[in-house]
This record gives sequence, C-alpha cells and structure tokens, in this order.
Amino acid sequence: MPVPVPPTTPAAFSDVVARVSNWGRWGPDDRLGTLNLIDGAARRRGAAAVRDGRAFPLGLPLSTDEGIQMGFVPGRVNPSLTMTCVNEPLSPDPDWIASSEESVTLSTQCATHWDGLAHVSYGGKLYNGYPATETTAEGSERLGIEHVRTLVTRGVLLDVARALDVEILPPGYAIRPEDLTAAERLAGVGLLPGDVVLVRTGQMAHLALPGRPGLGEEEPRRDLVAYTWPVPGLTLGTAPWFHERDVAAVATDTMVLEVYPCEDEGLYLPVHLVHLVEMGLTQGQNWFLDELADACAGDGRYDFLLEATPLPFTRATASPVNPVALR
Repeated sequence: MPVPVPPTTPAAFSDVVARVSNWGRWGPDDRLGTLNLIDGAARRRGAAAVRDGRAFPLGLPLSTDEGIQMGFVPGRVNPSLTMTCVNEPLSPDPDWIASSEESVTLSTQCATHWDGLAHVSYGGKLYNGYPATETTAEGSERLGIEHVRTLVTRGVLLDVARALDVEILPPGYAIRPEDLTAAERLAGVGLLPGDVVLVRTGQMAHLALPGRPGLGEEEPRRDLVAYTWPVPGLTLGTAPWFHERDVAAVATDTMVLEVYPCEDEGLYLPVHLVHLVEMGLTQGQNWFLDELADACAGDGRYDFLLEATPLPFTRATASPVNPVALR
C-alpha cells in the first residue's frame, strides 16, 4: 500500500503514487527496489552494446578546490584529503622502501553519487513500508547502500538537450514525458526492463570541465551558481513514464535530478519522494554526460554497458560513484 498522503497534498501527487508504487512487488523484506530488475538478460544486453571498447568516465573529481558544494545543504561539503604519512621509511635503511598514505573526509553526496532508498522518507515511511525511524544515528540497516552489491547493466542515454536542439536546457526547464519520448526516439533504442537511464540536460557546461567546449563559441567558464540554481530537471509526470518501462535507475547531469525550483511550491522535491519511497528507484546526480553524448551523437549508438556499483558504505543512505560507460 502506498503511503497515505496529507489531505493538503495535490491530487496530481496522489494520482502518480497510485500508479507507480512498487511496495510489496518483490516481497515484504525487499531492500533493492527497481534494481531487482537488473538480471542476466539486462547485463548481457549491456555487454552486447560494447562495439569498439571505448570507455567514458562519468564521475566528477572528488576535489577540495574544484568541488561543487556551496553550503546549501548542511553537512554536504567538498572532500578534504589529509596526508597521514609522507615518504615514511618502512625499513632501517631510509633509502629503501617508504610509504605515503592519506585519509579522506567527504559527504557521500558531494559529487557524482547514487541516492539510496534510505535517503528520504515521507509520512513516516521509507520504501516498502519500512518506518522512517529505522534510520538512526547509526544509519539505515535495512536500506543501507551496501545492499547494492553490483550495479552493472545496459545504460541508455536520453539526451533531452540534443533532442530539443539546444546545447543546454533553459534554467528551471521542466522535463516532461514527451521530452523523454523525443530523446528516446533520437536514441533509436527501446527501453527494456533493467536498463539504467541517463538523462542529459547539458547543465554540466556550467562547470567548464575538460572535454567540454563551453556554450557556443565562448570560452569555458565555471559558474557554480548557474549550475546549482535554477536547475532543469524531471517532473512528477515522468515517474509513470519510467515505471511503465521498468527502468532500474535514473541519473542526470544536474545537482537535484528534478526540476528546481519545484513545480509546486507546496510540494518539496516530489520526484525524490515518488522515486525513492514509492518506486524504490535509485537515482543519481552530478553525472558528467557530455563526452558520452558527443560520442553517441557521432555514431548514433545511445546504449552501452554501464558499470556504476556504489561503494559499500555500511548503513549509508548514499554513495559516491565513478561510473563508466563502455561502448
């Protein structure tokens, strides 16, 4: 049964919840949600998409100086690296073996990452009806990200920006089902159960990353404010679109994944609530998709083998990831 929504909740939200809820679909003790859809057939489909063996890294650097966090979310800070030893001798002879090591402090959502199913709750419930109180100061035992032991399947790029014939979607552009359908048509790939969808908006142009020429003829210019707000992204109405196709996970090249500011001022981050709580749909943010998109547009192939296994942080609600698309 989906979470009962407050009486003030817009009818559109309740209608979508009724259509997409996956509670109980994989049993009362399920911890993976739509990642259950990734089976041997989905992985073989991904392997069959590899033609020339070219690999595309989709993750941002875990950097103190070039990080993307600006302090908008409490505790979500850029990584910091501290050397714990530098050229420390490991033998009586100082000219022989020496060691250097470091420790790192980071928030799990500071850069390219997966949001796990314990990331958000509403109505006192997490995915599959687990109580929100199940997440404590020690983390989430039932829905911790470590339960996602592998995430390897066919990936499909939905290049919404290119499908709409723009370099970057306008600030705050609301991606609707018809936009996804246009991108699917451009890709020439019919989505199948267990696929992971990567939605490109072009928003990464604001970060002036290597391999990105910048907007138009301008020199690349880093603009964290423009990257962060307003943000083009998915709308509530796209949730049934993904549900009908049995997509295993969704990631975007934006900070928020969904359109922000939100469609309805009275309903904060509704796509997060529907994806993570109702559908059990793992979602990713801050994925670098531009080089991959150029390659896909160059030869017309928009599917690939995706390796995007999260780090097995026990009881964590999210995990940094360095995804790789292999074509």
